[in-house]
Amino acid sequence: MAKEGQGGLESITGALARAGRKGPPPVELWNPPFCGDLDMRIATDGTWFYLKTPIGRPALVKLFASVLKREGERYFLVTPVEKCGITVDDAPFLAVELRIEDGDAGRVLHFRTNVDDWVACGPQHALRFEPEAGTGGLKPYLHVRRGLWAKVTRALFFDLVDIGEERDVDGKAMFGVMSAGAFFPMAPADQVRDFT
Repeated sequence: MAKEGQGGLESITGALARAGRKGPPPVELWNPPFCGDLDMRIATDGTWFYLKTPIGRPALVKLFASVLKREGERYFLVTPVEKCGITVDDAPFLAVELRIEDGDAGRVLHFRTNVDDWVACGPQHALRFEPEAGTGGLKPYLHVRRGLWAKVTRALFFDLVDIGEERDVDGKAMFGVMSAGAFFPMAPADQVRDFT
């Protein structure tokens, strides 16, 4: 068992260093025994904390992010031999940059996460928009990989609204965005008209 998170974190870091880097680790294939919870948390602003202290080394955050796994509503750092629980306040990643590519096949929205992964939004990497409690606003999220999502920053959300359009979805006018041939509805079009 991981005591105070120390053994588990050192073990995970050591195992990853020994494994080397040949693309994303196949964490979806790993089902090691649970070794306890680490005192590690990903805050809503994307900051990773260990023992309540921000992790200041971006390379270490990227390493941990590469072995992040979600099972149900829980998050774990995994290696082939152990699995340690961590806390995620909202989404494990942030979408912090948007690049729009217009080509023969239409528009593709490319997002960069706070751990420098580029994700092309489309059927495999959907956008979803959830109501924000108490504000009437929306919280946008992008599927990154293996059930892990990135919260789209407020600035990028406004960029999405700027390029949004109305489409018919099951007989209802919806406002949303297109990417890689897929339409991602944000809200009923009449609500957006009333808001703007």
